[in-house]
Amino acid sequence: MFKRHTSSNKKLKRNSAYAIALAFPFVSLFGETKASKIISGENKLFIENEYIQSFEFTNQVKNNKFNLKFDDFLVADKINKKEENTVTEEKRVLISEIIIEGLEDHPDKERLEVIAYDAMLIRPGSKVTSEEVKKDLDRIYSTGWFSGAKIESLESALGVQLLIKVNPNPILKKITILPPVRKISNTKLNKIFNNDYGKTLNLNTLQIRIKEIKDWYNSNGYSLARISGPSRLTKDGIVELNIQEGYIGGIEISFIDEDGNTEDEKGRIIKGKTKKWVIERELITKVGDIFNRNKLESDIKRLYSTSLFNDVKVTLKPVKSKPGNIIISLGITEQRTGSLTGGLGYSGGQGVFGQIGLQESNLIGRSWSSNMNLTYGEYGALLNLSLYDPWIKNDKHRTSFRTSLYLSREVPQEFRSQDGGSIRGVIDRYEAPNSSISYDTNQSHNLDLNNNNILIETGPFANLSSAKLSAPQFSWFDYEGDSIVLERTGGGFSFARPLNGGKPLKKVPWSVLIGANFQKVKPIDYAGDKRPYGVASTNFKEGKVPKNEVICVAFNCSSENTLISFKSAVTYNNLNDSRNPTSGDYLNIGSEQFISLGENSPTFNRSRVSYSRFYPVDWLKFHKGCRPKPGEKADCSQSLGFQAKIGTIIGELPPYEAFCLGGTSSVRGWNSCDLGVARNYGEATAEYRFPIWRLVSGVLFVDAGSDFGSQSNVPGKPGKILEKPGSGFSVGPGAVINTPVGPIRIEAASQDFSGNWRYNIGIGWKF
Repeated sequence: MFKRHTSSNKKLKRNSAYAIALAFPFVSLFGETKASKIISGENKLFIENEYIQSFEFTNQVKNNKFNLKFDDFLVADKINKKEENTVTEEKRVLISEIIIEGLEDHPDKERLEVIAYDAMLIRPGSKVTSEEVKKDLDRIYSTGWFSGAKIESLESALGVQLLIKVNPNPILKKITILPPVRKISNTKLNKIFNNDYGKTLNLNTLQIRIKEIKDWYNSNGYSLARISGPSRLTKDGIVELNIQEGYIGGIEISFIDEDGNTEDEKGRIIKGKTKKWVIERELITKVGDIFNRNKLESDIKRLYSTSLFNDVKVTLKPVKSKPGNIIISLGITEQRTGSLTGGLGYSGGQGVFGQIGLQESNLIGRSWSSNMNLTYGEYGALLNLSLYDPWIKNDKHRTSFRTSLYLSREVPQEFRSQDGGSIRGVIDRYEAPNSSISYDTNQSHNLDLNNNNILIETGPFANLSSAKLSAPQFSWFDYEGDSIVLERTGGGFSFARPLNGGKPLKKVPWSVLIGANFQKVKPIDYAGDKRPYGVASTNFKEGKVPKNEVICVAFNCSSENTLISFKSAVTYNNLNDSRNPTSGDYLNIGSEQFISLGENSPTFNRSRVSYSRFYPVDWLKFHKGCRPKPGEKADCSQSLGFQAKIGTIIGELPPYEAFCLGGTSSVRGWNSCDLGVARNYGEATAEYRFPIWRLVSGVLFVDAGSDFGSQSNVPGKPGKILEKPGSGFSVGPGAVINTPVGPIRIEAASQDFSGNWRYNIGIGWKF
């Protein structure tokens, strides 16, 4: 028993006793409340955020009695007040002593006695009303340390004794959460309650811990989760809580117009073009799962990333038969997926060209992308048909498939040089033993036909056979002088698969690719005539050139090569943005093996490795997004990027399949293939990218490349014949403009600080 007494002053005692005798010689107060939940019974059950309290104040003066009763008194936010005119002015009684009972067997007795007494405003010697007594009872409950309490009053010689009988909470031993199968782990729960075990349960602290559980569910996306309780509180200190996590009872998909209507003007249900399984496979959210806001948001992002939909409206509807469960309703607005494009451009292989393209990105509603592209240029033409399936139906790995057929004619950049020189078409040739010079059959030449040091004028000849017959000791070639054109006819296919372990929606950095290609390659002139040989125009003087500069355009000097290859690649990609990354790595290791199907079909292997790395920086701050105001989020995507590439070719290499150095995707100070035509190569690039304006970004770059001396190992040595340097570097500035068709890159690149500048226009960043 815990007591608080008045002063021992005798006068005070007499006055107190007298006051009590005149007022309320006997006062009985009792009540029962709870700060969280309450029901009657051995084990108290608590009702969240409210409690019901009943007080009865009985006064006896000798043989006279009167009652003043307060029922259904709600503390917290719900208060039912009796009409104020029932009591005009309440008399006060003198409190002589406060006694706290009910803690005799509790391990935390002394501390709880102090807590209960300190929670009260009433002190011995105070004159109080019944209302003030009730408020102190509320204050005791508000501490959270007691699950039950009532107040009684006893007359004493010095005044009224207040007996506060409390029911303390037990020592917390265990938190039990139902159902046992749930998202939050026991480890996490123990971490939340770890500091509370072995201590007296405090209901206020319990509510804080419940909020921590709710916060965990919310932070992990389980926004429908509801925690209630305690549903059970035992004398042994076991607290039971209930979690309703919120399950998905169904997913509904409907197609709507831009106004959100599910019916057209004629009252017919809008039927979308897209197959519903195409939509459903993009959803990681499944029926029967616990609702997760983060997963649903990622699902919506994936739907938008397909480029098939203009809008996706999400509605959550309750399941009437299962409280806490919901139905997800998706309203899909499709966008137009067909397009017809056209334009003009320039490339080294086509010259000035016109282009027309027809594209459908949702063929037969299966998310297939089909393209037909026709390009007709100054030097050639291209017809390409392709089909791409981003996700083969029912494949659990999200394997994609791509196939194409093509017919192209273009001037090979391997046989052209920036100084105007090029390798021109030769109809036929003859190589005489021990000769070092080849002569054009279309010109006359002074030759020592009889080896007697007497020069005789001979030629021109009607054809190579006539020249060979007249002067077999000399090498001859039948020169046409037209540009060489490569005609390629073929097709290919490939499969690509992310290494996701059979979890198609799991984002993983690694992926693999396998495929095959088939093509026929013919060296021809503009008229379509076969031209299996070529000669460098730069060294073509007076109708003659060094014999070794009359080269085979194709493998085995044939008029047609058959190229069959099998390719494979491994890719690692953890870039934070596919279009303009500011951090992350990109690695690609690829190999293509060509196999022979005859004497004019070469066997060789071409392998390449490319690696890119980006580092976020914060240097230049031209864009206002780089200078956010207090409270604003920065919008300043700038980075320092590095790229390195190496490659090698082993085997019977056709010269037109050699590596090209130089161009907008290589060393930018040179045109395509103007730096080198090589069997081995290496390139490195460093770029600083920074925003200038909302739609414009700037770039400063350094490029370098080398053939490692391998131009001499390419059959025919076209790079050496055209005097391509083989190694070089470039520096320069550029700008990237974001347009509806993609980023357009404009650059100015120096050439070895020589004063020569090249200006490039390309699509997208270099890497």
